Amino acid sequence: MNPILNLTYEPSIEKFLGDDYYDIVAAAEFPTHLLRWRNEDVLEQFGLEPSEVGDEDFVEAFGKFQGREPLMAMKYHGYQFGHYNPQLGDGRGFLYGQVRGIDGKLYDMGTKGSGTTPYSRGGDGRLTLKGGVREVLAAEMLHRMGVRTSRCLSLVETGEGLYRGDEPSPTRSSVMIRVQESHIRFGTFERLDALGRRDLIARLLDHTIEVYYPHLAQEESRYSLFYAELSDRVATLVAQWMASGFCHAVLNTDNMAITGESFDYGPFAFLPTLDPGFTAAYFDNGGRYSYSNQPGICKWNLQMLQSPLKHVISSGDLEAGLSGYEEQYGKVYRTLMLAKLGFEVDFEHGDDPLARELMKTTIELLHKSQVGYHEFFAQLADTFRAEWRSDATLILSDVEVINDEIRSLFDQWRDYYFKMLNSRSEADLEELGKRLKDCNPEVMMTRPTIEAIWERIDQENDWSAFYELLRKVQGRSV
Repeated sequence: MNPILNLTYEPSIEKFLGDDYYDIVAAAEFPTHLLRWRNEDVLEQFGLEPSEVGDEDFVEAFGKFQGREPLMAMKYHGYQFGHYNPQLGDGRGFLYGQVRGIDGKLYDMGTKGSGTTPYSRGGDGRLTLKGGVREVLAAEMLHRMGVRTSRCLSLVETGEGLYRGDEPSPTRSSVMIRVQESHIRFGTFERLDALGRRDLIARLLDHTIEVYYPHLAQEESRYSLFYAELSDRVATLVAQWMASGFCHAVLNTDNMAITGESFDYGPFAFLPTLDPGFTAAYFDNGGRYSYSNQPGICKWNLQMLQSPLKHVISSGDLEAGLSGYEEQYGKVYRTLMLAKLGFEVDFEHGDDPLARELMKTTIELLHKSQVGYHEFFAQLADTFRAEWRSDATLILSDVEVINDEIRSLFDQWRDYYFKMLNSRSEADLEELGKRLKDCNPEVMMTRPTIEAIWERIDQENDWSAFYELLRKVQGRSV
């Protein structure tokens, strides 16, 4: 018996919401099924022992799609690059099933590249193998860095030749399984508003709160409390991206989950250097979704969500719910950036002027010097010594400074870092060093790293670098 098929699937969407939200679809039939990635971490999340789940079980469930129905292509609309698009929906995927994890939460298994649906709009409904490889790498890296993200459970190569304008064609094909708490999107609500289905907006909101915000279910003001918490969750998520040096690239409202999770990684990129105008997507000509625009864009998306929610939540409560967005973002971003520097600072109960100055100077130094964003923090973590607390000149003593302006700024940064170290006790230093290691991985999924991995897969069918990097990111033995 297949352990994956024997999981207890809960028909949450179809039972409590009905077919107003999806169409029943069939998976494509693929010529071959080669399992390229299986996520042991996620198996364990569902209470499965990895050694008891065979590769053939993955292929049966997530390549041939045998033994599971209904398969549901979700309906939604969305704002794409600021323009409302009613011609959306799952165009190359479907909801495979919903399973409760060992943490008690309900999780969605959704596909990507599983074939055409009523929303494919002339597309082939497929996923390139490179696209699948990139999403696996992005999700695992973000998870390692503490970002609230979807994860990939499996990646199966499917043996078709695909033609794409942004990849040398024909290129290899794949189908992927993505796991996250919910695939309900901002655009799911926006579709109901466009259709004039106010009754369904309230029904969807009740379902969302009951399943994903159960602590609010008995509150009299649960609708407005939900929106305020969603705003906080989104602000927190964006702060996590920004501290991680991550640019999502396509922050349309159909790519915003109602649970405040990050998902759907297409032309993403991790920053090479701290460039506020860095834009990951080649087609984002105006830089709408640039790195520095992410906090403002996600707030705009929350504002657009007010349009359907205003039918059940007052305008005053919606504005109040969004009013704390910048404060929440700033508080979380400062906390995360200081953690990357090794320090634990609690901004919930007051300010820390020295910590603020250190963070401000760090950002200015990274921006003006254009030193590698991730390399800077990794070097800090790798070279940290307790002796830094007694002699400021020992802090990053091997760093080469390119000019007098950067030297002055670096000396200022080092002075703030020295003072922060001396504001902590000697007993705190071990924890500080551990925090540096935890918050700053030695490896990073920069574009050159990903391209080098893909080249070996594409040219030699050599997956060793892919697996080695993922083992390091997940902290598994190599």
